[in-house]
Amino acid sequence: MTVKKLIELPGMKEEHIPMLEKMGIKSVRDMSKALEKEETVKDLVKNLPQVGPKTVAKWKDILAEEPAQEADAEPTKAAKKKDKAVKKEEPKKEPEVIPEDEEGYTPKAKPELSDEEIDQLAKRAVISGRRPAFKRQEWHRYSKLGEGWRRPKGIHSKMKRGLKRRGPVVDIGFRGPAKVRGYHPSGFREVLVYNVAGLESVDPKVEAVRIGGTVGTRKRLEIQDRADDLGIRVLNRMV
Repeated sequence: MTVKKLIELPGMKEEHIPMLEKMGIKSVRDMSKALEKEETVKDLVKNLPQVGPKTVAKWKDILAEEPAQEADAEPTKAAKKKDKAVKKEEPKKEPEVIPEDEEGYTPKAKPELSDEEIDQLAKRAVISGRRPAFKRQEWHRYSKLGEGWRRPKGIHSKMKRGLKRRGPVVDIGFRGPAKVRGYHPSGFREVLVYNVAGLESVDPKVEAVRIGGTVGTRKRLEIQDRADDLGIRVLNRMV
């Protein structure tokens, strides 16, 4: 922090300036010299309202750093000459030319949603953020059980009875809005397809397709090409 005026010091107010002038402190240099004397420090604390020992100590630390910063900032004449010589020797760099794609960037398709659906999707995101992680009973005791959810079924299960200090149980109250239930995060409704013929009944305005996991590479590429022609978004594209 470089301080050029006294008013820039933290805790310094305009009403303090005339009091400092009476004490013979008119500039930052005068202040740095005055802070070296203990008697002057005591006078500052006594005479300046709302200025305590901690504030004066802050001033002292800030002004102690100033000479070092100025010395670093002002290079010597020899250093300036070296810098000029290096700049002359360095060849001018030509600006890098970034190759542009021939086709250009094509943004992903977005669904046509009603105001109600947009509002419900926003609410669903909030509910999803608050929803706890459901873990099966005694997942922490036996590693072989894993963390995947299983409903507690024992007749003596404390988790099933909803006692304290047990994990949360899946309940209907944790569900999202019914209007957008099952929608992809992008807002599309997902349609699972396994061949090119499955694309014909898809509405590209509100539906997006997900290619089945058992579909091979050759047929998957055919589905992607046909989907591009129809303007349908593929959620799990290969390329």
